[in-house]
Amino acid sequence: MTADEAETSFAVALASGPVQVDAAYGRPDRAWGTIVIAHGAGAGYAHPFLVGFARAMRAEGLATLRFNFPYVQLGRRMPGPAAHSVLAWTAAMSVATERADGGPVWASGKSYGGRMASMAAAEGVIHPAGLIYLGYPLHPPGDPAKARVAHLPAVPQPQLFIEGTNDPFVDPHAQLEDAVASCRSASIAWIDGGGHSFEVKGRKRPADEIGADLAALTASWMRGSVAG
Repeated sequence: MTADEAETSFAVALASGPVQVDAAYGRPDRAWGTIVIAHGAGAGYAHPFLVGFARAMRAEGLATLRFNFPYVQLGRRMPGPAAHSVLAWTAAMSVATERADGGPVWASGKSYGGRMASMAAAEGVIHPAGLIYLGYPLHPPGDPAKARVAHLPAVPQPQLFIEGTNDPFVDPHAQLEDAVASCRSASIAWIDGGGHSFEVKGRKRPADEIGADLAALTASWMRGSVAG
């Protein structure tokens, strides 16, 4: 938690009963939009990468909402049914939209969190202004035959794939490029030398700093997508 954020929570209505998930919300003065941020499969909403990214997005004039998926809130290590995370995205977007004062709301996520946002958008249960993927997990490392792309052309909103050139989840690059080309409105921003968490070999940096470095690029694309 940072000084310009407040702890909050909201309910995710699972079939087995509601789960109250932890979240953090921050809104700078004269915010021009909101970005909702989901975590990757192996970390919760308080991961330093996401904390740094959210802090830098607020410096760019965006309100931010970081949240936990139910499986993390319940102390589980594995994500479980994708439908549960899609329901979490539905709830998170509802909370963000209520606080947005009519401004645009984008959906973003690290790896798994971004993929779940894309599934929710493809199913039509969330309607963000656009989607930003921080290391989209195109396939398991070393197994490009198991591509997670079939739903992407059904996403009606603009999509930005921010990817490290050394990320094993998007190797070969041509497979991601073909997937993006099949989408209605999508582009890739390559981070030279970046791995799946945008770490660069031989350059040790804190995770929050790495996340923060992606904010200017993200905000620029968001402004462009609104103008377009």
